[in-house]
Amino acid sequence: MFQITICHLYPELLNLYGDTGNITALVKRCQWRNIQANVVKYNVGDHIKFTDIDIFFIGGGADSEQGIASSDMNKIKPYLQQAVEECKALLAICGGYQLLGKFYHTRQGPIEGLGILDLHTESGEKRLVGNIVVKMTAEKPYFLVGFENHTGRTFLHGLKPLGYVVSGYGNNGIDKTEGIRYKNVFGTYLHGPILPKNPVLCDELIRIALKNKYGVEILSELDDSIEEMARRHILKSQHILS
Repeated sequence: MFQITICHLYPELLNLYGDTGNITALVKRCQWRNIQANVVKYNVGDHIKFTDIDIFFIGGGADSEQGIASSDMNKIKPYLQQAVEECKALLAICGGYQLLGKFYHTRQGPIEGLGILDLHTESGEKRLVGNIVVKMTAEKPYFLVGFENHTGRTFLHGLKPLGYVVSGYGNNGIDKTEGIRYKNVFGTYLHGPILPKNPVLCDELIRIALKNKYGVEILSELDDSIEEMARRHILKSQHILS
């Protein structure tokens, strides 16, 4: 039996809008394929063996929680940098996504980021809220669906976005980009949570983990008819499908 280990970073601090559901989706889609998925949680001050992790997950959080997490994340920065450069899978949502960049200028002052990704975030006056549809930049077009709620405006410095906004705001409401894809790092503003609504992205994280660990690149097919019905409903409501 294949086994992968998922690390949920700062679940006590960064867990807005049901982002823990992303962990549930990863675990269930592994179990349905007879893949053992072990979940370890890392909170402030904990000690774990990061080299054993196959998939990293960071959720979203308010500015105050981000500040607390940022201070602790500097301690584990070398391990995260190594994981990124080794092409391990990492999914970061909203606040977690912002923390991977250089800095986040909030109304209360700057929050120092890890600087792992070449991007920065600035606070805006208006919240960017609502349903969002994003066309992923991949060989086979795929629409990501989700919900966004953020005041931060993220700007990429020459990096490749996860996709381009079809409906909604995305990174900053200006340049139509959404999220980031760097090696096997996926950063995004899509809450919802994102993975149950977008099984293709969920499976991509699992596939990356299995390829890195076992050299396996093909996943067995699952019945995603219910998920696709939900996705079609969302896409129709946003006038993407007729």
